Amino acid sequence: MEEAIKLVYASVFSPAARSYFEAIDYKVSQEKMAVLIQEAVGNRYGNHYYPHFSGVTQSYNYYPVSYLKPEDGIAVIGFGFGKYVIDGEKAHRFCPKYPKLDFLAPAAQFRNSQTSFYAINMEEKSLDLIRGEDASLLRLNISEAEEDGTLNYCVSVWDEQNNRMQAGSAYQGSKIVNFAYILKYDYFPLGSALKMVMEMIRSVMGTSVEIEFAVDLTKDGQGKPSLCILQIKPLLGNLEDYNLELAEINRDELFLYTEKAMGNGRINDLYDIIYVDRDSFDKTKTVEMAAELEKLNSAMKKERRKYLLIDPGRWGSRDRWLGIPVLWSHISNARIIVEVGLKDYRIDPSLGSHFFHNVTSMNIGYFDIPYGSDNNFIDWQWLKGRSEVSRCRHFIHVRLDEPLVAKMDGRKSISVIYKPLI
Repeated sequence: MEEAIKLVYASVFSPAARSYFEAIDYKVSQEKMAVLIQEAVGNRYGNHYYPHFSGVTQSYNYYPVSYLKPEDGIAVIGFGFGKYVIDGEKAHRFCPKYPKLDFLAPAAQFRNSQTSFYAINMEEKSLDLIRGEDASLLRLNISEAEEDGTLNYCVSVWDEQNNRMQAGSAYQGSKIVNFAYILKYDYFPLGSALKMVMEMIRSVMGTSVEIEFAVDLTKDGQGKPSLCILQIKPLLGNLEDYNLELAEINRDELFLYTEKAMGNGRINDLYDIIYVDRDSFDKTKTVEMAAELEKLNSAMKKERRKYLLIDPGRWGSRDRWLGIPVLWSHISNARIIVEVGLKDYRIDPSLGSHFFHNVTSMNIGYFDIPYGSDNNFIDWQWLKGRSEVSRCRHFIHVRLDEPLVAKMDGRKSISVIYKPLI
């Protein structure tokens, strides 16, 4: 325990922390820290320990769908420990106000269903704490939870013939982790509970909030499961809303337009663009791309230059097949981050979840450009016509004589980037 606490204190001197401090012009000597020790939520099953599920809920949703409003919020949950959710893997998304609304069709839910989870290894007695949280965690196949008898209220079975879901694990067929008994049939009123907690905390704090939580479905002495609040923090943003009127936007002047944007305000000093060449993109090379991008970002830091970063897939995903598995220190000088879809590479956006604190505290633009969208676009032909500073194996660096101007409307989730005025 003492060694773990010392490592937490020492973490402010890590390369990732130093990169963050440099980006926000903050001195390490000014950093103050307290260490909070929490009891892990869950129960022991054989040699493993884990909660039924964990997640994150935010009181403001920058990606509303259907009849949802941004103020309705968003929640992301996954079976087992919350590391699975925080790492941006295939977790389940829902709106606490309308928990019965499915964001994905059954077939898409099946393709994007959780297949593994994290649990504490109770057999491990000698921990290598330098590995951080990974020192005590095991990544297990979801089938191992079925043997523990903990999956029933968290999964449904997909009836492919009839294209429908059947809640519970008692049926034959492919299982999908979608928490149907909880979200659709109120075995545990998670949606209404999160909505109530968010409204209460938002009222007290006076701002939008993010809450991390875990749920233990094992009934207590009163016959009730437990919702445990683990962490609360404000969703920081620009205090001034930037209002974009669609009728006033001339698309011929735009380099980028998206209706799936996170961020708010105006950026008018972007001269550099770093992007992956779509024609040579290879999803099997994402680890190499991360290493290459780290070098490019380091060079930009030395020159004190911010840049626009564009790439297919999810930024920061631990799953190398879903995107480039970068750390924040690899892209810390990016001022706007864009996730784009390709014809053969259509990945759900990450919502910036991998670097959420960094993105919000530094008011970084985080955009999504889905493939085949009629409204959202990037002018690739214009980009290809710009002079290149450098061309690496995977990335191209372009520098402009005049700056790009970005405008982000956080209320409408609309953002635009204007081409330089020449």
